[in-house]
Amino acid sequence: MQHPTPNKNQKFLNDNDFIVSKTDARGKIIYGNKTFINISGYEESELLGAPHSILRHPDMPKIVFKLLWDRLQKKEEIFAYVKNMCKDGSYYWVFANATATLNTNGTIRDFHSVRRKPSQKALDVMPGIYTQLLAAEKTGGMDASLNLLNTVLNEQGVTYDEFVLSLQQ
Repeated sequence: MQHPTPNKNQKFLNDNDFIVSKTDARGKIIYGNKTFINISGYEESELLGAPHSILRHPDMPKIVFKLLWDRLQKKEEIFAYVKNMCKDGSYYWVFANATATLNTNGTIRDFHSVRRKPSQKALDVMPGIYTQLLAAEKTGGMDASLNLLNTVLNEQGVTYDEFVLSLQQ
């Protein structure tokens, strides 16, 4: 499947919308609710079995996904602001919570994510930070991006989780 070309058309979630999806342990989509399917612009049959990265917008720094996957592999939940891309190239922002679902023996069975409309405060802050992180990645790789993110957090005197959650309040 060809990746769409990004455009400037933004889609918005309503205050009461929840996007729910599940992926297998390798990140392939195994479930998406109607809100997920509708906003993505893909047919359910196009999403099921596809890597969740089908929605990755090029404005998203790779370090955010590295943090996400590192946390999930440690069976820890994570919150993140994500700019996703639709099939038609338009985009939408979400405030995501992702968790691992465990088998009875404690191994990871799959991943579950619930996403909702981000606060205006987050939308005022995160695009600028992500632009800086992307620039750092282009010149110095993910280590440079992580160093920049840690600098931002240290200047604020907060952890990643405290920072992200404070923007949603």
